[in-house]
Amino acid sequence: MDISLAETPVGFALTLTDESGVAATAELPHAKEPAKDSERALAGLKESVAKLGTTIFSARKVELDISAAWFLPASSLNALRRDAAEKLEAARLATLPRLPRRAAVEPPVPYPETELSYLANVLNDRARAFYQRHGVQLIEAAYEANEMLDDASLMITKHCLRYSFNLCPKEVKGIKPDPMTLINGKEKLTLRFDCKRCEMHVVGRIRKSVLDMPVVPIQFHAKVPDGFHPPH
Repeated sequence: MDISLAETPVGFALTLTDESGVAATAELPHAKEPAKDSERALAGLKESVAKLGTTIFSARKVELDISAAWFLPASSLNALRRDAAEKLEAARLATLPRLPRRAAVEPPVPYPETELSYLANVLNDRARAFYQRHGVQLIEAAYEANEMLDDASLMITKHCLRYSFNLCPKEVKGIKPDPMTLINGKEKLTLRFDCKRCEMHVVGRIRKSVLDMPVVPIQFHAKVPDGFHPPH
């Protein structure tokens, strides 16, 4: 890329232009102080603005469009160069052509299953329409819809209490993966074990207090609504 350092009314500006003609400029407010050694100062300015380090760029032509050999600290020049390089990278990305959207496959690829339980977490119309479009015929609502009144797997985890208690049928011969009970105050949960998948299911029913809660409609947004502030 070509590099040009020029004066501005309040300081200096560094312009970078790549081989495609994409350019970016960064400005640095700074007092204009004459350097003591003009020849050395000019050589130092050229050298400093051309140090592109680990960037993807390399210097091709370096120009100094200044009226005198001004003194600029190396730290200020480095910051100016980094700022200009970042702006140029952003400008280059902005000029890249957008790839055309690929046409949808017709007919849609069939989903491996024709029935989905609540574990598929289908909660909105778009998710349901997606699975129906791909051949799923029976779709249960997500657990959050409060339609699952019977026992359900509230959590599925690889952490297994049978293994922790040295009661794993894969480790100890003669032991069967019988269910266990987890008691938390007045609440009892059943632990069921899928040894083939090495999974423990925490099974229970939805609480009555949850069912008695008023239904709050869920609204999905394509982007964050104006004025929305997430809780801290």
